[in-house]
Amino acid sequence: MKGVLLLNLGSPDSPTPKDVKPYLDEFLMDERVIDVNKVLRNILVRGIILQTRPKKSAEAYSKIWWEEGSPLIVISERFTEKLKKHTSMPVALGMRYGSMTIKNAMQELKDKGVDDVMIVPLYPHYAMSSFETVVVKAMDVQKEFFPNMKLTTLPAFYKNPDYIKVLSESISEALEGFDYDHILFSYHGIPERHIKKSDPTKYHCKIDGSCCFTNSVAHHTCYRHQVYDTTELVKAELGLIEEKVSSSFQSRLAGDPWLKPYTDYEFERFPKEGKKKLAVITPAFVSDCLETLEEIAMEGKEQFLEAGGTDYIHIPCLNDRDSWVELMAKWVNNWERTGTLPHS
Repeated sequence: MKGVLLLNLGSPDSPTPKDVKPYLDEFLMDERVIDVNKVLRNILVRGIILQTRPKKSAEAYSKIWWEEGSPLIVISERFTEKLKKHTSMPVALGMRYGSMTIKNAMQELKDKGVDDVMIVPLYPHYAMSSFETVVVKAMDVQKEFFPNMKLTTLPAFYKNPDYIKVLSESISEALEGFDYDHILFSYHGIPERHIKKSDPTKYHCKIDGSCCFTNSVAHHTCYRHQVYDTTELVKAELGLIEEKVSSSFQSRLAGDPWLKPYTDYEFERFPKEGKKKLAVITPAFVSDCLETLEEIAMEGKEQFLEAGGTDYIHIPCLNDRDSWVELMAKWVNNWERTGTLPHS
């Protein structure tokens, strides 16, 4: 029997340092998030970061926490419930980090008789620290606890024409009536070395401004290429003016070169160039979360306005938008009928 396993990042159980600390420990000790040797990672995470970060992160989570719980979890659950109404297959939701474990989600499917699972990483783009880590974790859990369960993974869908259409429609609706000077596509940042580590050719990815636009097999696992592709495809779909659109990268750790340009630097730069009415979209995420609701919708707005901007909107993620649910249902139901997956 076939079933669907939706996978996302996860969240602390509450916006308190007590619950944030073990969540951050699990997250930051992941070798695909902080990819240094285990001894150094242990010193960095448990000896330094976790001494101060839980309190700061808890304060940030408190700003965006909903009455029902973590926005990421609540939105993911709403999406799951809507998807269930569009398919006859059992659907379960699991998180890479936190108490909503992948193991529990797989057990839920097994208890319903499922032995053939379509894994759906809820990330449009491939990256070590998002797409790859949830897939590897699911495979490890399957191997250890569910050896008779077959897994099939939905590929990164960053340039799927149907996805681009749904994403573009959501952006168009949000921009209605907003006389913007610029639209910024802000993607989650990753260390530059992750790009090179994910390059199967070991020579193509140079992060030199041209490699992302030179065809290569490396693009199948190149986050930088894929996010720029998403921006270009949405720009073409909506007929956006070249000079009014750009991409940037948010969230980074000090001490390492991360993908540039940095979103917060762009917030400072735009008003000086006369771009005082800004719309920001965060397409690395399909569900609004701490990185979109606090870092972009709140902190980003404040920074932009303090730098001299006058108008600012954060365009919501796809969340549980009906057209997004229907597209996912199309993909999973086609897999159930034919065993085939959508093209990226």
